[in-house]
Amino acid sequence: MNLVRVRKMDKPSVDAYYPQNGRVILHVDMNAFYCSVHEAEEPEKYRGMPTAVAGSMELRKGIIVTCSYAARKRGISTGMLVTRALKLCPELIVIKPDFDLYRKYSKAFMKIAYSYTPLMQATSIDECYLDITGSKQFGTPQHIAEEIQRRIYEELGLPCSIGIAPNKLLAKMGSDMKKPNGISVLRIRDVPNVLWNKPCGELFGIGGKTAEKLRKIGIHTIGQLARTDEEALIRVFGVVGAWMKQAANGIDHSPVVEDREQSKSVGHTTTLPHDISAKEDVNRVLLNLSDQVARRLRRKELVAGGVQITIRTPDMKTITRARVLPAPTENAEDIYEAARKLYAEHWSWDKPVRLLGVTLQHLVPKEESAIQLDLFSYEKQPKKESLTKIMDELRNKFGENAVVTAGMLGDDPSALLRNHRVRGTSLQMDFADKRDEDLP
Repeated sequence: MNLVRVRKMDKPSVDAYYPQNGRVILHVDMNAFYCSVHEAEEPEKYRGMPTAVAGSMELRKGIIVTCSYAARKRGISTGMLVTRALKLCPELIVIKPDFDLYRKYSKAFMKIAYSYTPLMQATSIDECYLDITGSKQFGTPQHIAEEIQRRIYEELGLPCSIGIAPNKLLAKMGSDMKKPNGISVLRIRDVPNVLWNKPCGELFGIGGKTAEKLRKIGIHTIGQLARTDEEALIRVFGVVGAWMKQAANGIDHSPVVEDREQSKSVGHTTTLPHDISAKEDVNRVLLNLSDQVARRLRRKELVAGGVQITIRTPDMKTITRARVLPAPTENAEDIYEAARKLYAEHWSWDKPVRLLGVTLQHLVPKEESAIQLDLFSYEKQPKKESLTKIMDELRNKFGENAVVTAGMLGDDPSALLRNHRVRGTSLQMDFADKRDEDLP
């Protein structure tokens, strides 16, 4: 009896696994998410097979978006052309994207994660941060991570990796350490032994261009970056230099921001069947894209305070340009006008483009925003909103082609936007759609 009591006293309580002043953060990262979703839907068809999700080769979207781990073992990687991937792996199964299906599974795994803490910050369709500092009633951080991972796999058939750390940066780095289906603990004291021998480019937040710039000044590893004088970094990189030194030492003070029900952006992009440069063709594509994003914005009952366009050239270079709107809007005409002006200001009409996109930013709920009415047309606003509502209802019932404006029609490539019901690739927070969509 005394022996049992001693054992109970020696066993650490759950409280001992949670810091008194710090935080405990999880980063949940779904593994090969798109391919895993298709495998969960049709396991008899895809389980264990080399698969890849990619766009249509006929429409020049034949680029690997993601691939299964079985495909990765055969040399397939994200961003690879489908034609090259099929040469490397002739038995590769290429699957067309199904964004509605991905959104359903995204919302389902987020719902599981959310059940352990209200402090959940979703950063994309397939990953999120959880602040579980106040979740000790569910057990130790390790136990919570194991529970979330187990439930996502058992209930949805999806693998995920989870990082456990005192901050978001290290949690993100931890989730990348063991894939697929791993759990890693990464503390600040572990950083020198675990991260410092890695190239700077592997530190989350440092891209290829910054890593190359660091190499040019003799900084090759995260450890070297951590030991570099902060003032020297600031002279080269500005205020980002101070952040890089902190990050290299495993320091990150950014909180987990609860934004599960708030979209960060709504966007559509489309790869064109062939390069275009004619003004009327470009404007028609921008008009179609503006109409599509405006529809989604209204469905979410949001208004936008900014517009961004994306342009990709035939040699795959991508540029983005944005502007703040004079007043928040849900109107496709306002969005199109801003997108058209951005294009005219920042791109030459004689330069061909391969891809165009329109993204709405600075989103707020419509009910919380004061929409500015034009002094000379405010009397027409109720009629305009009523007409827009009717058009939305017709499209919801009969499809996107039920109602189109004259500017959207033509024999040019942009007509494919509606004929093929193009779904945008800006999936930043699509799972936040307020409509209830349960798994089939």
